[in-house]
Amino acid sequence: MVQMHKRFTDRQIRELVERYLREEIDRRYIQEVLGIGKTRFFAHIHAYRHSPHEFSIQYQRKTKTRTIPLPVEDSILRELQVEKDMIENPDIPLRHYNDSYVRDLLREKYDQKVSVSTIIGRAKKHGFSMKKPPKAAHDREALTNYIGEIIQHDSSSHLFSPPAKEKWYLITSLDDFSRFLLYATLVQEETAWAHIRALQTVVLKYGAPFLYYVDSRSIFRFVQGRDSLWRKHYLLTDEADPQWKQVKDIFYLREERTVDSFRRIFLHNLQFKANKVTPRKRVMFRIYPRLISMSL
Repeated sequence: MVQMHKRFTDRQIRELVERYLREEIDRRYIQEVLGIGKTRFFAHIHAYRHSPHEFSIQYQRKTKTRTIPLPVEDSILRELQVEKDMIENPDIPLRHYNDSYVRDLLREKYDQKVSVSTIIGRAKKHGFSMKKPPKAAHDREALTNYIGEIIQHDSSSHLFSPPAKEKWYLITSLDDFSRFLLYATLVQEETAWAHIRALQTVVLKYGAPFLYYVDSRSIFRFVQGRDSLWRKHYLLTDEADPQWKQVKDIFYLREERTVDSFRRIFLHNLQFKANKVTPRKRVMFRIYPRLISMSL
């Protein structure tokens, strides 16, 4: 549709209409100049005859722009409040709002379709936004030139699933060059054997790297005089400088997506089948997330 109010003024249109009514200009010529059809032309003629002094082609908007229904607004604010409560919980590894997750949740839970930009706008308006923290300068950084040169390995303990009310350990192995997550698993208890299994899985599936780095946490350190009674070690891990200072940043990204998956899982009315069990005998089940030994 031709937007006449952007091309002509009210005075110009009024003059053409008056000349048409005086039979000075042919209708087809005016339609060609204005770029409109016969129906719209006579609609303007009728409006001018009805009220010549109030005639105008300027567009008058009847409804507000950029508005969404009130139920949708309430759903956005409700889910953003849940996000805020989780971010403020120091045990949950969330550092910023996940607007894309809120959009998907509104579509799945409420059957409401909203754009991410709308959610961001409502978050800023109602105080659900956070400024990006300044990046800390790294005094040391491992520089790699090819895939498999360095694999960074670490673990982190957080409340990945708030309904579980229990912290889990996330054990990961990351290729430093490609930033590819080679190994990720959630365990209830961190042990040396869990890290050995992680190393075994990575090496058997992807091969042995040139270097395998861990940080200075106690579970990765060999302490002279405590861990060995007969062998003398000269190069101890607790004396070496940590080579990688960016592991936590990567963990936060992965942990946030993990929390998005498990944050609101509740179990109701489950039925289990146990084979070869004596009737009426008490059986204990253990439920764990299907993130064990998962490659991303």
